[in-house]
Amino acid sequence: MNGVSRYLHIKSVAACVIPVLCALASWPVAAQASWPNAKPISLIVPWSPGGVADFLGRQLADSLTKQLNQTVIVENKPGAGTNIGSADVANAAPDGYTLLLASSANAANMSLYKRMRYDTRTDFTPVTLVGYTPMVLVANPSVRQETLLELIAHSKDHPGEIAYASAGAGSPAHLAGELFKHETKVDWLHIPYKGAGPAITDLMGGQVQTMFTNVPASLGGIRSGKLRAFAITGEHRSPALPDTPTFAEAGLPSFPATGWYGVFAPVGTPEKIVQKLNMEIEQALTSPDQKKRVTDQGVEISILGPDEFKVLVASDIEFYRELTEEIGIRSNL
Repeated sequence: MNGVSRYLHIKSVAACVIPVLCALASWPVAAQASWPNAKPISLIVPWSPGGVADFLGRQLADSLTKQLNQTVIVENKPGAGTNIGSADVANAAPDGYTLLLASSANAANMSLYKRMRYDTRTDFTPVTLVGYTPMVLVANPSVRQETLLELIAHSKDHPGEIAYASAGAGSPAHLAGELFKHETKVDWLHIPYKGAGPAITDLMGGQVQTMFTNVPASLGGIRSGKLRAFAITGEHRSPALPDTPTFAEAGLPSFPATGWYGVFAPVGTPEKIVQKLNMEIEQALTSPDQKKRVTDQGVEISILGPDEFKVLVASDIEFYRELTEEIGIRSNL
């Protein structure tokens, strides 16, 4: 029962309850007006350190700390394909002090996992899309094939020989790998990790042969020669990897596998806080210096309003439902 209805039902004691009701009614307004000043803001990154989500999260946290004059702390909570960290945010207080750096994995998980501790559609308030990251197929230099078509042909001649890593079961990288297998009819073994960082470490060490990953996570390895890039998703080459062909250029006509990153708040977060966050995040990531820093790492900045981002999330949930049904993959969890 809210303050107004309670007042109507107990008129006989109005003189006693009105001061209390006024104080309670004004509390949300006061909290919104003063946000953020009570405590640090936690930005939950549901991946291990070292990947694109961690990079984006720390860039965003640094900029927001300066803009809001309030500490924004990145907390890495990897596991279960982002589900552990995401569930923590879904269950957090909707006061603007706990945020999630979400990804397209949060859309895919709705179809991949049998048991979910949250519902991406109803337990979060979309704040803003941050940007897109194309996927790049990289390999350990021990892989001798020089082109994508040569790699595909070799894989067909040697089924089960190649193991590919991913940032986790249900991650965009995992789905890209499974879509690649489906499209090319190759037999690759999937090895999931808790984040792109540890996966790339093992890839460079030769424990696995190939991997689909985001450009930022693999850029250092590619530039140093510890990884070799075969092709990149998307309609155009990445400015960060101008010498790497698109999959279409490399001989695979259609390969729609591009991940997105955005910010979610717990459902029920006041609209004024959501709108302020959207505005502050746009300012943080589109300033010339920050935009160049992020773009140079292979991330294409793209800011959307909360309503537009909500439509994108809903559309991707349906896309991944159709994709996982066609490919025939699902987590056992």
